[in-house]
Amino acid sequence: MRPSGRSNPPPPADDRHWRGTVRLAAGLALTFGALTLFVDWDMGTLTLTRALLWLTLSTTVFAVLFPQRITAGPGWLEVQGLAGHHRVHTDALVSVQLYGRISSHLILRDTHGNRLECDPRVLITNPFLWHELDTGVRHSLENGTLRQSTDALRHLGREIDYETALSVLRASGIS
Repeated sequence: MRPSGRSNPPPPADDRHWRGTVRLAAGLALTFGALTLFVDWDMGTLTLTRALLWLTLSTTVFAVLFPQRITAGPGWLEVQGLAGHHRVHTDALVSVQLYGRISSHLILRDTHGNRLECDPRVLITNPFLWHELDTGVRHSLENGTLRQSTDALRHLGREIDYETALSVLRASGIS
């Protein structure tokens, strides 16, 4: 039973597709390793050194394909990867930049000197993450810390609205 007058904070929003992407990365790395070992063994050229080489390359494939895990809560956004994690205060953003068209990435900087880089497609496919970021950006605009780079967010917002409309149409059988 909860004490009256207290409410627990909502759980942080995270990428709902992350686990599936990790499984895909692991599956591709294992398939690559198994196929290279099998082909080398079948040709009769498999040695311990070559087996270690193939296993190292398979591990490298997994490391390259391993996705970042993006989590957001009230006033913050965090990205965790194999190389570490980065967190920005979304309610104290200084700049938001969107780079690239085909393989784009979003760079956020806050007043505390923190920098974060993430794939905007994760925000597009996870409305709760986008909501947390958008709420923080609105606070940054109200506080006056974010004075530039809002075009990137408007562009992302339009893409998210478009994807949401498409998914509603697909779910209703119209599209």
